Amino acid sequence: MIPKQRNECQRIWPEMPDLFDTAGGGPYKGSRMFHSPGAVAFGPLPFLGFSLTVRWYGILMASAMALGLWLAYREARRRGIDPDDLLKASELGLLGGLIGARLYYVAFNLDYYSRFPAKIFAVWEGGLAIHGGVLGGLLLGGGYALWRGLPAITYLDIAAPSLALGQAIGRWGNFFNEEAFGTPTDLPWRLYISPPHRPPQYAQEEFFHPTFLYESVWDLLVFVLLVGVFRKRLERAPGALFLTYLGLYSVGRFITEALRTDALMLGPIRVAQLASVVGVALALVGVPLLLRRVRATA
Repeated sequence: MIPKQRNECQRIWPEMPDLFDTAGGGPYKGSRMFHSPGAVAFGPLPFLGFSLTVRWYGILMASAMALGLWLAYREARRRGIDPDDLLKASELGLLGGLIGARLYYVAFNLDYYSRFPAKIFAVWEGGLAIHGGVLGGLLLGGGYALWRGLPAITYLDIAAPSLALGQAIGRWGNFFNEEAFGTPTDLPWRLYISPPHRPPQYAQEEFFHPTFLYESVWDLLVFVLLVGVFRKRLERAPGALFLTYLGLYSVGRFITEALRTDALMLGPIRVAQLASVVGVALALVGVPLLLRRVRATA
């Protein structure tokens, strides 16, 4: 992580009230800029003897979780499943997802976190990996459901649209933190990144691909497809909807990951792309098998 030394930015921070700006002078004269207004929503405020700062990243993550739980609750009732049991498993799944997402990210950035171990807990600065989140959620939430004898596979199908929509919302936390952007570009929708957040190799560049936006739009499309096209058609095959989510999400993530400047690496391999290949393979193999099994028992 590069410290947010706002006083060194080329633009004056208080003059960033909107997501789009028309700069009046300098190198941006006459240009339309898409940029983050800052990571902090409001604060610091006195709270129980402490100083409380509320960040957009936290607001968006909390909103995504709350909306996802609400959608899952409604879907459980539609399917005739006890929503209270589902919510308990979902809450544990969210907890496991947060822990897994952070540990996954830390594991691939050990050089940094071994030097600054206190930063491991600074999740408000970003650094949550979705693949680790899915694994952590499956282990804790899915493990709880299996232990209680609950329909864990059906729970995954119920959770799939919530995951896609939650990711579409959560990606905007990357926007406010000025992270998860792509390589330099001069496209009309280019994203301005302030100097402290630019990778060293692109220190002289100003505009980058808003890969967070690409993935957010893709995740929203996945949500629409899951709810509007696949949910009813795959309901007779438990697990198929979740695998469809996994495959569709992985297609978009593989493409956007190629543009990222901060990809987690395993040697020369981008970890998210490797995980995406596995996700697509699971969907391509698993969904037809599950549908075939249903037809065979019909």
